[in-house]
Amino acid sequence: MAVQITHLQEQVEALISQALQAIQRSQSTQDLQAIRVQYTGKKGALTQVSKQMKDLDPADKPQLGQLISQFHQAFNGAMESKQAELSQKELQDRLISEQVDVTLPGHQFPIGSRHIITQTREELEDLFLGMGYQIIEGPEVEVDLYNFEKMNLPKNHPARDMQDTFYISEEVLLRTHTSPVQARTMEQHDFDQQGPLKMVSPGKVFRRDDDDATHSHQFHQMEGLVVAEGITLADLKGTLSQFAKAFFGEEREIRLRPSFFPFTEPSVEVDVSCFKCGGKGCSVCKQTGWIEVLGAGVVHPNVLEMSGIDSSKYSGFAFGVGIDRVAMLKYNIDDIRHFYQNDLRFLKQFQGGQN
Repeated sequence: MAVQITHLQEQVEALISQALQAIQRSQSTQDLQAIRVQYTGKKGALTQVSKQMKDLDPADKPQLGQLISQFHQAFNGAMESKQAELSQKELQDRLISEQVDVTLPGHQFPIGSRHIITQTREELEDLFLGMGYQIIEGPEVEVDLYNFEKMNLPKNHPARDMQDTFYISEEVLLRTHTSPVQARTMEQHDFDQQGPLKMVSPGKVFRRDDDDATHSHQFHQMEGLVVAEGITLADLKGTLSQFAKAFFGEEREIRLRPSFFPFTEPSVEVDVSCFKCGGKGCSVCKQTGWIEVLGAGVVHPNVLEMSGIDSSKYSGFAFGVGIDRVAMLKYNIDDIRHFYQNDLRFLKQFQGGQN
């Protein structure tokens, strides 16, 4: 049964009127999207009318097609106009609701800083770089040969007991000092081509030790070494005096006391005049006026020879600074464990260092 053209024309004209009214009443772009689906979607009202075109007389089909085209022109024009209007309104509403008061204080984000141990290490490195030393690092896992034997500590030597350490195997261990770096460097150093050897070797070291206020199984050390012709104990004293004044203050003095280390001969303990009482005697220096800071000495000839250096031609001095210890002394820290407990109340006291 053929469909009457007049009936379809009335439907399309009614849809145009309804759609335009719906567009004008819409309050948001979401409403417009719903109207578009309602009238022109796959199941929309206009789509249902268009499907009936196949049942029209061929002569009537152009009339319906023209009317449907008029619907799309009116519908799309109204949609675009209303879309622009609503989009602008929504933008203004969003700008008002989301505006930021730029006069309010900003959020404070926590800023970290270098750990006090790192700050102290870098301060020492800068000090010795300024004195012409080079900084050389080495492995923390060492072999017995470099850690002990080349330091004049043969197997079963009683002095090894002072550096009882963590063994991985019979010949592999965690280094007990940074001296192995010196041995490795001396083996490779060419005095004819490179001249005198001046080096410091900073890093972590490990020893089996009780954890208390002044001891830790892991700590940080910086050892220094100078090897050249004619080096004497006087050169060592001059170097360490300069170190003490630069690190602890220009008023500081040092004194050397006889001691024993297997890798140096003669060996000395180095004290610095108390930076709290100025040498008068107080609780910090135990009423002596002096504070022990490091060990040092003239490099033992055996150490030089085991690294392939002619001890009849060359001599040298060496010293070892506990980075943790000098940091404790300089900043009046009473417990070495503070360095490793990650207590922000402690660490924030040293945020003056470089970030």
